[in-house]
Amino acid sequence: MSTMTLPETDTRPETTDQTSDDRPEMFHYVQKNKIAESAVMGTHVVALCGEVFPVTKSPKPGSPVCPDCKEIFESLPPGGDS
Repeated sequence: MSTMTLPETDTRPETTDQTSDDRPEMFHYVQKNKIAESAVMGTHVVALCGEVFPVTKSPKPGSPVCPDCKEIFESLPPGGDS
């Protein structure tokens, strides 16, 4: 499975301190230009679905993607020049 991204959007994980949850770790679409800053500085990013979290991991091929982010991403016009 390949990850489709707009020039300004990429997928990154939602990370939480909750470990008692049985949900699989989900990866979200976020602004690409915010990923490095978040990974280095620990700042939070906002996913297309509205989740807010610091970037701590990169997605691996086949990782589950947030269905809300995916739906929003697929509804965006091609090009991402906004």
